[in-house]
Amino acid sequence: MLRYLLEKEFKQFLRNSFLPKMVIALPFVALAVFPLIANMDVKNISLAVVDNDLSQISRQMQEKIVSSGNFHISGYFDNTEAAMKSIEQGSSDILLEIPQKFQQSLLRENLGNVMISANTVNVMKGGLGSAYLTNIIADFNGDLITKQLPETANAKPAIEVRPLFRFNPNLNYRAFMIPALVAMMLILICGFLPTLNIVSEKEKGTIEQMNVTTVNKHTLIISKLIPYWVAGFVVTTLGMLSAFLFYGMLPRGSILLIYLFAMVFILCISGFGLIVSNHANNIQQAIFIMFFFVVTMIYLSGLFTPFRNMPEWMQLIGNASPLKYFIQSLRMIYLKGATFMDMQRLFYSLCALTLFFNSWAILSYRKKS
Repeated sequence: MLRYLLEKEFKQFLRNSFLPKMVIALPFVALAVFPLIANMDVKNISLAVVDNDLSQISRQMQEKIVSSGNFHISGYFDNTEAAMKSIEQGSSDILLEIPQKFQQSLLRENLGNVMISANTVNVMKGGLGSAYLTNIIADFNGDLITKQLPETANAKPAIEVRPLFRFNPNLNYRAFMIPALVAMMLILICGFLPTLNIVSEKEKGTIEQMNVTTVNKHTLIISKLIPYWVAGFVVTTLGMLSAFLFYGMLPRGSILLIYLFAMVFILCISGFGLIVSNHANNIQQAIFIMFFFVVTMIYLSGLFTPFRNMPEWMQLIGNASPLKYFIQSLRMIYLKGATFMDMQRLFYSLCALTLFFNSWAILSYRKKS
C-alpha cells in the first residue's frame, strides 16, 4: 500500500511544473546571490576630512587610510560644522578632524590628537568603521615613530600580541553564512511544501477519498514525508555543489555526516509542516502559521547573531528549534572538520525533536469517514 501512496505523491509533485524547477534552481540562485547580500563585512565607508594642518604627515595619514581599502574620502571640508552637516545628510559615515600644528606637535612633543566622529544610526558601520580607523591611525603612528627613531625599530615590545584566528583565518563572513543558507533552503522546500500538502487536499476534497480507505494514518503520513525527504537530499547536494562552484568552499569534515544530519533535519521540519497542515483549515491559515514559526526559528537559531548573546530565558526557547542544531552542525563540519563524536549532543537533540514532531503529526491527523 505504501508503494502506491508514494507513487501518487511523486506523480502529484512532478505534475506541478513549477516545484521540480524550484528545487533545482533555488540552491544555485540563493547561494549565488544571498552571500553577497547577507554580508557583515564593513567596507566602502565614506570619510569626511577636516584637515586644519595641511602638512606632509597629515596627507600621508590620509593616504594610508584610503589605501586600506575600507575607506573612501567623500569630501574635504574647511570646518567641523560643514563636515557634520555631511554626516547628517548621509553623505559621510565618519568625520576625521586633524587640528592645526598637528605635525609640529607630533614631531616635537611626540603627541598628536585627532577627532573621530561617527554616524551610529547604523551601529555596525559606525562602530566597526571607527575601530578600523583607530587601528589604521595607530599603525601609522607606529610607523612614524620607527622612522623618526630608528633605534626603536629593533626594540622588542614588553608585551607582543599575536592573534591566531582558528577555523576561519581570513575572517570570511561567507564561510559563516553559506552553511546556514543551506539550512534555510531546506526549510523553504521541506517545511513549507509539506505544510501545503494535506491542507490543499482538504480544499480540493481529495483527502476524503483517502480517509474512507483502509490505509492507516501512520502509512499516510510516511507517504507524505518521503517525497520531501528526497527533495531535501537534492537541495542539500546542489547547495554543497553551489558553495564549491561559486566560492570554492568544501567541508573539512565528512560529507556523509552532512547527509546524516540533513536526513534527520528534513524529517523533523517536514513533520512540523504536517502538524501545521493537520490543524489548518485552508492554505491561507497554513502559510501564516508556518511563516510565524519559521521566522521564530530563524531568530532563535543563531543564524545571524551568536546564540549565546540572547538572554538565558530566550536560549531555553531556542533549544526547541531544530534549525539551531542543524546550522551548528553544518558550521562545525564545514569550518572545524568536526566528527560525529564532537556533535553527539546536537545529533541526539535533533533526533528527539524529530521523534516528537513526527509523532505529533501522526497523532494529530484525524481520519473521518
